[in-house]
Amino acid sequence: MLSKKVKPTTIEEYIDAAPAEAQEKLRQMHACIREAAPGATEGLKWGMPAYSYNRILVTFAAFKNHIGFYPTPSAVKAFEKSLSKYKTAESSIQFSLDKPLPLDLVTRITKFRVQESLTGDAKWKE
Repeated sequence: MLSKKVKPTTIEEYIDAAPAEAQEKLRQMHACIREAAPGATEGLKWGMPAYSYNRILVTFAAFKNHIGFYPTPSAVKAFEKSLSKYKTAESSIQFSLDKPLPLDLVTRITKFRVQESLTGDAKWKE
């Protein structure tokens, strides 16, 4: 949840506006995704940090008790077994703020989305 007073225009501003207890994990997500998708365009989509090539790869957002990670339904399905200990929905994954982020899993999912975007099998358009 971001402060209602601040309307960020960059990912860094988004992270700075997030609750203090989430900021370090958000920085970790940002760095992890940048490394997994070098050269991706970064910005805010739907008020969340987003990374894209020809299409949006992944987004994430801060909430009171978790970080939401949104890699599209195809990625959630492809990594279903690896995601069994996390709360998921059709196109989202929740990472609890009181546990370490599974950065290796975030990396693998982001790289999967990069491959999908290169082959045209991606869901979101910019």
